[in-house]
Amino acid sequence: MKRTPLVLASTVAGLTGVAVFHSTPQKIVLGSLTTAPATATAASSTGSSPATPVTTPPTTRATTANPATSTGPAAAPSVAPPTTASVAAGPRSATGPVVNYYYGQLSIKVTASGTKIAKITVATLSDGGNPYSAYVDHIALPMLQKQALAAQSANIQGVSGASYTSAGFSQSLQGALSQLKLK
Repeated sequence: MKRTPLVLASTVAGLTGVAVFHSTPQKIVLGSLTTAPATATAASSTGSSPATPVTTPPTTRATTANPATSTGPAAAPSVAPPTTASVAAGPRSATGPVVNYYYGQLSIKVTASGTKIAKITVATLSDGGNPYSAYVDHIALPMLQKQALAAQSANIQGVSGASYTSAGFSQSLQGALSQLKLK
């Protein structure tokens, strides 16, 4: 009975503190992750100059003449033209679609160099002022960027505890990669 007034006073003081506490949403500032340009230069046996890239010759198909219908010499072999990829060599970028991911909206911007993903950034992010969602995104998005750079595709594991963010990130990333004609 002697503790009752002390417990009641402490409860009222604690509830008053919680009632007057006002939080403001934090702005999320996410940096971008980039990969170091992969320069594969192999030195020659003397170590003085880099090796030159090896190119493969185009494939050849020999056409044989039908002996029953042809009396002349066999036809010359035809050469198939070499196939070249129509991917630009310089850096180019695309922004994926804005994806609603239950806690907000996000879109991803991808910069590619050749056929490699060079940089992934968050183009837009809106958490609707939810501080927990902002916290989860602040932790999960750098991890998702690292996973996507390592995989060089939108086929990533995701982050435990950020399932919706992971799904939205992957969907917007795939849209950007499709625009760039990558995986």
